[in-house]
Amino acid sequence: MSIRLKPTLREALSLSDRPLFGGWICLGSPVSAEIMAGSGLDWVLIDMEHAPNGLESVQAQLYAVSGYDIVPVVRVPIGDATVIKQVLDLGAQTILVPMISTAAEAREVAAAAQYPPIGRRGVGSALARSARWNRVDGYLQSASEHVSVLVQIETVEGVENAHAIAETPGIDGVFVGPSDLAASMGLLGQQTHPDVVAQVDKAFAGVRSAGKPVGVNAFVPEQADDYVARGATFLLVGADVALLARGSEALTARFVTDRPDAGRSSY
Repeated sequence: MSIRLKPTLREALSLSDRPLFGGWICLGSPVSAEIMAGSGLDWVLIDMEHAPNGLESVQAQLYAVSGYDIVPVVRVPIGDATVIKQVLDLGAQTILVPMISTAAEAREVAAAAQYPPIGRRGVGSALARSARWNRVDGYLQSASEHVSVLVQIETVEGVENAHAIAETPGIDGVFVGPSDLAASMGLLGQQTHPDVVAQVDKAFAGVRSAGKPVGVNAFVPEQADDYVARGATFLLVGADVALLARGSEALTARFVTDRPDAGRSSY
């Protein structure tokens, strides 16, 4: 019996003739994950950095999205070799590692995601979902084909090192985070500031000069369109929490705040 794994985001990008648009999953809920997976988006990001997710909830969400034609990406909370090993063993095929600012950090991440002799990923495929408990023929020998590693540039230092980070062997793409980049520039909360956008452009140029795909977070549609024009090939354009927050606020505005009898609740 042999099982065939789904494509990674690296493969999806290489086969696409257009940018790939994704949605953030932050609620920590398999139900939310499945709803997002069935939306028609190209990819989803299951977040462990800023969301209430541990190994068990990530695995449940990977199960929830597995029946849909969408590429799941897991963002680990830190570029720690043990965390990366555990998340890969859960069956995550594409991971995103935040706060990478140097080529040395990128090399450590790449090594953590690959088996020896190339890297130092611990071997446990017979025990893990990654190889479907040894039902994927030759997984140990071909694991690099089934794993895609993305890193996130979120600092001015990272922008300066964008080319070197992107050309690191084992790094398949770079995702730029304008929010933390703005914070590192002393422009907290101003991710659309012209100086921040200029730094994003600089990061884009560095990554593209290394021949790697570059992505970005952009929840404002016009900004997403602008980043596509600037060369982004994979983007996060919304999140389950943001959709729920803005949608519920719209209901409040329609049925509570703007009603002629507003303020007469008996609560």
